[in-house]
Amino acid sequence: MPSGNPDHQKGQPGMAEAALFGLCPRCGARSLFGGVAKFAPRCRVCGLDYTQFNVGDGPAAFLILIVGALVVGLAVWLQVSVAPPFWVHALLWVPLSTALVIFGLRAAKAALMLAEYRNKAGEAGRGE
Repeated sequence: MPSGNPDHQKGQPGMAEAALFGLCPRCGARSLFGGVAKFAPRCRVCGLDYTQFNVGDGPAAFLILIVGALVVGLAVWLQVSVAPPFWVHALLWVPLSTALVIFGLRAAKAALMLAEYRNKAGEAGRGE
């Protein structure tokens, strides 16, 4: 077994791998996303239906708070220590915030879907 996790079964990716690379929780193929941060309808390799999982907006809400606090803290530190002009702040923080949100959202959504798959969770009321 590749990890020390007893629940990690052969062929299934680890949490960090799945989150970083958008891997299918069942087969490990890079087929989780069909867009920048949008899930594909199903895995191209094993056929796992991704619509049965409800990731929701939880990752986005926490990510906004975390990235916002990080960027504001860094911007305040830069302003106090160097006092650059406003355009430097815009040039630094807008692209950094965008990149952190997009990458973080993909990673958080993939990790949450993997957790739902491993715990056999799905949308309520499906009767499975």
